[in-house]
Amino acid sequence: MNDIARQFVEQVLSGIPLTDQQGLDILSANGSDLTSFMAGAQSLKEKYFGNQVFLCSIINAKSGRCAENCAFCAQSSHFETQIPTYPLKSRDEIVAGARNAQQSGSTCFGIVTSGTGPSPGEEFNTILEAIRAIRSETRIEPSASLGILNEQMANALAAAGCVTYHHNLETARSFFPEICSTHDYEEDVESVRLAQKSGMQVCCGGILGLGETLEQRIEFARTLRELDVDSIPLNFLNPIEGTPLADRNELTPLDCLRIITLFRFFLPDKRISICGGREANLRELQSWMFMAGASGSMVGNYLTTSGRDLSVDLQLFDDLEVEINEC
Repeated sequence: MNDIARQFVEQVLSGIPLTDQQGLDILSANGSDLTSFMAGAQSLKEKYFGNQVFLCSIINAKSGRCAENCAFCAQSSHFETQIPTYPLKSRDEIVAGARNAQQSGSTCFGIVTSGTGPSPGEEFNTILEAIRAIRSETRIEPSASLGILNEQMANALAAAGCVTYHHNLETARSFFPEICSTHDYEEDVESVRLAQKSGMQVCCGGILGLGETLEQRIEFARTLRELDVDSIPLNFLNPIEGTPLADRNELTPLDCLRIITLFRFFLPDKRISICGGREANLRELQSWMFMAGASGSMVGNYLTTSGRDLSVDLQLFDDLEVEINEC
């Protein structure tokens, strides 16, 4: 680790956040400067999480027909994409998914539904029943990702035993209008606050490589720091045919590592998991994500794209000699 990276680590550990310019230094680093920053990020990760990695899994419990027009999303009804669409899965199907996730080593199981927000009535009640069953029948922690919340729904989820609410901001506030025009950024921020107020933990991150600038990546990291979310899932754009971003492919593997490093320095004591798009964007450098400061990963399939075979990921973790945090 060089002197500058060591200075950044000491600054963060003393409670002084990095400046935007220091963030730009990380995002523009190359060669030994980059590996020094990565070493600093790894030292921060080890201080707060040791040698452990946290695994999570999701179930796409309701797919497609979403009224929002998020430019990256295959599930939007505004775009012509070749994805399966189906209504909410049954309580038993969701619980079975949780059992499978627990067997894979995941500590968190996310119930994800498409749409602006939870549909009240029978659909929402089915989700609550599934959460109660997961809490009573498994050791895995249930999480929900249902879109924009109101206070009543947030309290109901918490009362049912939902440990974590997942709601991504997706990108920086200043770039969000380029990605979505069907709802306001502040509605997403308010959902995060309502989930926190209810007593749930909050998992909140987004997608990088949408066309945002380096400065907007820093802005995004700052926003998550200010909201004091508990964990951050970082996704890298995997372009889907039929969406407005189908031809966008801006990230290199080293860009992804710079981003992970930046987020570790800006959010040193938070769980940072690498999720969708890691296979397509990190490619042969996937193992480096932990050396850049990541503390976890999603395993299994994503919402509309396939992940790696679990055995391949487990071999990766074994080769790195990291400990999987067991539930």
